[in-house]
Amino acid sequence: MSRELSVVVLAAGMGTRMKSALPKVMHKVAGKPMVNHVIDTAGKLNTAKTMVVVGPDMPQLIASVSPYSTFEQTDRLGTAHAVLAAKDALIGLTGNVLVLYADSPLFTAETLKRLVNAREAGDHAVAVLGFCPDDPTGYGRLITDPNHGGLIAIVEDKECSDAQRAINFCNSGVMCFRAETMIETLSAIDNQNAKGEYYLTDAVEVACAAGQSCVAVEVDEDETLGVNSRSQLAVAEAIMQERLREAAMENGATLIDPMSVFFSSDTKLGRDVIVEPHVVFGPGVTVGDDVMIKAFSHLESCVVANNADIGPYARLRPGAEIGVGARVGNFVEIKKSVVEDGAKVNHLSYIGDARVGAKANIGAGTITCNYDGYRKYHTDIGAGAFVGSNSALVAPVKIGDGAIIGAGSTITGTVEADALVIERAPRIDKAGWARLFREKMKALLGK
Repeated sequence: MSRELSVVVLAAGMGTRMKSALPKVMHKVAGKPMVNHVIDTAGKLNTAKTMVVVGPDMPQLIASVSPYSTFEQTDRLGTAHAVLAAKDALIGLTGNVLVLYADSPLFTAETLKRLVNAREAGDHAVAVLGFCPDDPTGYGRLITDPNHGGLIAIVEDKECSDAQRAINFCNSGVMCFRAETMIETLSAIDNQNAKGEYYLTDAVEVACAAGQSCVAVEVDEDETLGVNSRSQLAVAEAIMQERLREAAMENGATLIDPMSVFFSSDTKLGRDVIVEPHVVFGPGVTVGDDVMIKAFSHLESCVVANNADIGPYARLRPGAEIGVGARVGNFVEIKKSVVEDGAKVNHLSYIGDARVGAKANIGAGTITCNYDGYRKYHTDIGAGAFVGSNSALVAPVKIGDGAIIGAGSTITGTVEADALVIERAPRIDKAGWARLFREKMKALLGK
């Protein structure tokens, strides 16, 4: 690929089969909207310009693709009509223009590069990605010249002759155009068909009629999946997850049971990370080297440093930062907090809006009381502090370095460094009260 590359992403369809108020292409695969998968993949080819064609009243979609330019296809009159919605931005472009579909998130950058290279190699007017399914029913067929092998037409399934229907080389929809002749080619497409629409596929015959050449490039069928329903969305998710698992293992992570681990598209795992079964990575997770993530843990928008130990059944929420060699154990939830190097929060605790200092130890059942119903408050736990089990730290509060909090305490004020603080309600004993209470309730309820 040596010439300039621009991209048009078609995203105007609502996708009625999804039965959703959300535009189809905003549904997520591996934690990211399909349209953003398509844009990000194309971006790996160093695109000079990216244009997104949207439909009316799609503010969420426009926000999701920002800062890229959007163009509205007010009347949905076919795919060629959709591309020409961005006509003003296409004028004056040189090199290559890729036309991609926002509901097809599985194409790889390597495949798109092959397509662009094939167009450039023969200076073709149009290059098309094709695939060979076991059953081609329903797909447009790519018709090639038996003499020179060039692409001469794309024929929709319902319009195929018997001979053409026997062809199993099918249209994926993805095309690369010579930028300098693209507008002329698209403008010559008519709508003389059963639907009265302007089909992008007709660009091949238009170009050939004008004495220009076209070419088809074969790609694996898995990449071509277009998502039109919830079931197809699930298929796309499964394919993407398989890719992400393979990439994680190739890059040095061990997945004990790969099929039970779910990644987001941006998950970053370091070397020699071990991931036990049934772990879920939400968006925005970065994990360092030599980390153990035990079973049934859930991580989202967090950072885990080298040699940390997470889980089982741990939940790291957005803003969690886990330090080198720190330990976050079973049934511990960390939210918007820093757990510094070597600190331990071993079990049954909630740490929110807090700092847990280096080598501090948080006992079982400890919580930071960070919310009063209106605002959030910060808890600061010093290095080497020891917080006894079943303690409540009522924020805003500061516990000094090396301090010890007695088990069952409710801490409401500053604790000095190296101090022992025990803050419990005084014990009240009422002899026989429980027996009298039971007798009273039995008489009242008759049982």
